[in-house]
Amino acid sequence: MSAPIESFHDLGLPEALLTALAEIGYETPSPIQAACIPPLLAGRDVLGEAQTGTGKTAAFALPALARVTLDLCRPQVLVLTPTRELAIQVAEAFQKYAHHLPGFHVLPLYGGQSMVVQLRQLQRGAQVIVGTPGRVMDHLERGSLVLDDLRILVLDEADEMLRMGFIDDVEWILTHTPAERQTALFSATMPEAIRRVAHRHLRAPQEVKIRAATATVAAIRQCYWQVRGVDKLDALTRILEVEDDFDAAIVFVRTKTATVELAERLEARGYAAAALNGDMTQGLREQVIERLKNGALDIVVATDVAARGIDVPRISHVINYDIPYDTEAYVHRIGRTGRAGRRGSAILFVAPREMRMLKAIERATGQPIEAIALPSREKIAGRRVAQFRQQIVDTLEHEDLAFFIDVIGRIEKEACFSAREIAAALAYLATRERPLQVEETGTGWELATADPLEATPSERRPPGNRKEILARRRAYADGVLTRYLIEVGRQHGATPREIVGAIANEGGIEGRYIGQIHLFDDYSTVELPKALPPELLGLLKRIRVRQRALAIRALADGENAPDRSRARASRSQSASRQADEAGTAAQPRPRTGTAHKRPRKS
Repeated sequence: MSAPIESFHDLGLPEALLTALAEIGYETPSPIQAACIPPLLAGRDVLGEAQTGTGKTAAFALPALARVTLDLCRPQVLVLTPTRELAIQVAEAFQKYAHHLPGFHVLPLYGGQSMVVQLRQLQRGAQVIVGTPGRVMDHLERGSLVLDDLRILVLDEADEMLRMGFIDDVEWILTHTPAERQTALFSATMPEAIRRVAHRHLRAPQEVKIRAATATVAAIRQCYWQVRGVDKLDALTRILEVEDDFDAAIVFVRTKTATVELAERLEARGYAAAALNGDMTQGLREQVIERLKNGALDIVVATDVAARGIDVPRISHVINYDIPYDTEAYVHRIGRTGRAGRRGSAILFVAPREMRMLKAIERATGQPIEAIALPSREKIAGRRVAQFRQQIVDTLEHEDLAFFIDVIGRIEKEACFSAREIAAALAYLATRERPLQVEETGTGWELATADPLEATPSERRPPGNRKEILARRRAYADGVLTRYLIEVGRQHGATPREIVGAIANEGGIEGRYIGQIHLFDDYSTVELPKALPPELLGLLKRIRVRQRALAIRALADGENAPDRSRARASRSQSASRQADEAGTAAQPRPRTGTAHKRPRKS
């Protein structure tokens, strides 16, 4: 048995590539790189079975770059990927590795981008083309992509192209490339259909298989929470709040609509979250990924297809908010974390009826998935206190507080309060939007920490909580609507839909009790029941829209909203329509009060 390869210098790569790798910080090749680079450099076909996150992009990109002729600015390497995002990621990797190769050009081709722009770029020339099957076919049929000089063809994530229905397109492309080309096929799994493609189009390939247990899965902590008695959004936020190593997360849901709804609800709770789905333009999708990379976003809510190809090392958690339909999708999902030698965490939300799928996932990954209980109120409160304490210590150690010490000294003398009492008051003011003490919200805190057994219908809806909710509704159900002022407006990017969604979903107020919304530059007004209970009003004050607490307060009869802006007020659509869009059940409004008045035209 040959000794393991310890350095990229042992692989026979050109000096220019070794210099780029050293600058990037790559030192030791991963198993897939050590196994694939030598045969690819020697011109052999390769059939590689490896999960995402194992370093397979470098495994085919580096030997491909070593074999291109820089003086020939025509396509010599073609890489097919299942998604636009992955095409962009692979093209970026080629560009990074080729930093010291003068005259090198790589061109990604994918749908959603202007055909005119791509035609112009193809005319300029590129040695490497990275594209999705559909767009590559378009250019081949147009004659704008000519592959007469093609030397190397790579099929990346072939099983995903099969799952997405692209395999016929791939076969068509293969038949329209030079027969003497070198071919490499990489796949996370190796179903029979992929093996047939390999048999037809690869010549005596070197087969490489990297076991999942030693690649992606081994670097990921896997656990599950059984959905019972607690809202999934509450469970998600509570889990994220106590995770020690949380940096960024992808939350997977099944539908495009769910990505938008969940992202908005997370944003209303103060998280930097955004949706990622196939209905978004390519430009918007790229913006979301870039914001996740640079730290402007911490959570991306995505569908399986939209998240394919995302390679962001800071993703520490993958949350399977909706369990995937099959085990292969689960493997691809968790491959978004545990990258670049880092540990990652994958958390599954599993309903009782989905336990069979959980067992199937355990068999597919070869590892048990442990059950977890949701963190208690005491644990969350302890975490918040610890964070608050650290903020205080950091401020004391690094900030000049002389002026504030003098102010506190004067208050201590003039108001006859001790420094400890004044500090307590300041702590209260500093944490009003995010209290250190977690309140009982009637969503099943105690139930959530029970053993993960199947819940009965009565457990799923605790009687005491239901009575409290009904009593709270009755407190304002028969009242008239009045205007409230909230501290978020047009200049903050708020929309009537977001405001309705936050109030309805986070405050628990049905759409039929939400009246007209008027948007101004730096504040808004919203019609709500006049007799809101104090505890509900307190909750609404802390709800966040566009990273701003609503800080809601009722306007007295006859009181005008503050004249902070002379911009025209933006009238909302009817509350029932807004509530429908926000995912709440809108019903006919009460006949009393002002809610049924026809809004005046602006």
